[in-house]
Amino acid sequence: MNEIARPTLDDVARAAGVSTATVSRCLNSPNQVIEATRQRVMEAVHSLGYTPDFGGRALASRRTNTVGAIIPTMENAIFARGLQSFQEALTRSGKTLLVASSGYDPAREREQMEALIGRGADGLLLIGSARPDSSIEYLRRRGVPYIGAWNLGGPDEHFVGFDNAAAASKLTEMVIAQGHRRIAMIGGISHMNDRAAARILGVEQAIAAAGIGDGSLQVIEAPYAFQDGADAFGSLMETTPRPTAVMCGNDVLAVGAMKKAREMGLRVPQDVSITGFDDIDISAVVEPGLTTVRVPHRRMGEAAAEMLLRLINKEPVERQVKIPTAIIERGTLGPPPAE
Repeated sequence: MNEIARPTLDDVARAAGVSTATVSRCLNSPNQVIEATRQRVMEAVHSLGYTPDFGGRALASRRTNTVGAIIPTMENAIFARGLQSFQEALTRSGKTLLVASSGYDPAREREQMEALIGRGADGLLLIGSARPDSSIEYLRRRGVPYIGAWNLGGPDEHFVGFDNAAAASKLTEMVIAQGHRRIAMIGGISHMNDRAAARILGVEQAIAAAGIGDGSLQVIEAPYAFQDGADAFGSLMETTPRPTAVMCGNDVLAVGAMKKAREMGLRVPQDVSITGFDDIDISAVVEPGLTTVRVPHRRMGEAAAEMLLRLINKEPVERQVKIPTAIIERGTLGPPPAE
């Protein structure tokens, strides 16, 4: 049986009535081609069953048009929205996204770095800055552009993110302004998680600045799960005197705390106030709505893609892009109960 000839770039160009250069631009930089032409070329690509020769292209240009992203976990909803907009922006520039997870383990993150770079990733998106210096040195030796996101790094690093500590401090100031003096926190696991650590620090700094009590903050760190938030809240409510406000390092922990409060017969916010962080979709669905910090995940993903693409293309780029956050007031924060 004779092997069917594989369609070529020339075949696509003839079918679409354009030059091979135009076909290449449609496949590599679709945003540089007018919509009508792009549609005609892509119709020819699909009808002929043409598949670009990425291996040959990579040998010629030393690029694979793939970008890697290593996130701490696939289970955390806060990364999904940002990665979606990150991928959409890459796709518009003809790039393919490969995603891996580290499980908050720096050794596994290093393994994923090596695997993605071994597959020819032109650049990497990393989350936060909590990793060994040896991993950063590895990326620099390999000459692979990388950026961090969801936090702000050092002055010599490229980051798209926000000030987690400042956002947490601002929310804490609002809690204090309501009259709360007994404040506790359910934080995320801070080991190898600079975002969780910064949020705890921000609450501590606001409490210390307000001169509340001895300035200490009771913190329980918990994994990213509703039940873990509920269990931590139950433990806090067993302390004497118990807190009148419980601030949570993310919305999942906060919703878990709200669930436990209902089970204990406590009204939110009449008996205890609860706040979150991230403003994921569930924050507006629970009753009462969760007062939280809104993180603009989609804007961060778009900005991260723009920065990384400019680094890959060796174009001028800012080192730090700071994305503003906002406090979303709903129904879970009120004054402390009368004593």
